[in-house]
Amino acid sequence: MIERGIERGIGAGAGSRIGIKIDIKICGLNREDAVDTAVREGADWLGFVFFARSPRAVTPAQAAVLAARHPGAAPAVGLFVRPTEAEVAACLDRVPLAALQLYGAPEQVQALQARFGLPVWHACAVAERADLPRETSADRLLIESRPPADADRPGGNGVALDWGLLRGWAAPAPWMLAGGLTADNVGEAVRASGAPAVDVSSGVECQPGVKDPARIAAFIRAARDAHRASLGASGRVG
Repeated sequence: MIERGIERGIGAGAGSRIGIKIDIKICGLNREDAVDTAVREGADWLGFVFFARSPRAVTPAQAAVLAARHPGAAPAVGLFVRPTEAEVAACLDRVPLAALQLYGAPEQVQALQARFGLPVWHACAVAERADLPRETSADRLLIESRPPADADRPGGNGVALDWGLLRGWAAPAPWMLAGGLTADNVGEAVRASGAPAVDVSSGVECQPGVKDPARIAAFIRAARDAHRASLGASGRVG
């Protein structure tokens, strides 16, 4: 289990890892070959979606099997949309989640932290700079664009935000960039936003809900290459 204090200390503005390594989460995993590729290529987190309306949704039983394929490798993160505590508890009974990713009210962040003692990542929809959080109780923030007006889910819609809005933002907690990322644009996204971590789901799929191992590998390599290049340009060694 990741202790909340440790999680809170990793990210923008906190810790020696900043600027040395970009962290990567592959979200919406629901197939063995995708999990195997994510681990082999060095993903930092494996994301499992517990939201029935998503084409990437898995049951706790399915997630438990997938998460157990590589013990001690990348930790598992569970994505929940306005869940009840009973729903989260049912997942934790089957899956050893290292963190909870929440789409919900800020007040629910603290409730889940208190109930389960796990890091809680809060997803924040951004359309303009004023939407960027200035304070939070979350252990990590996930920054992505606002979903389209006709979207039936809050995330995983493949819509990118204006990455330049994030440059110079004084993040109140560790954070990661999500939304509309692919192997083709993740390099520019990292350079424009200064993101210390990235999260991808639909951008590594061949059709909704079906991860493409080749795209997963290409995304991870592109993110790492872009970050190394930015370190070289700034004169840092990583």
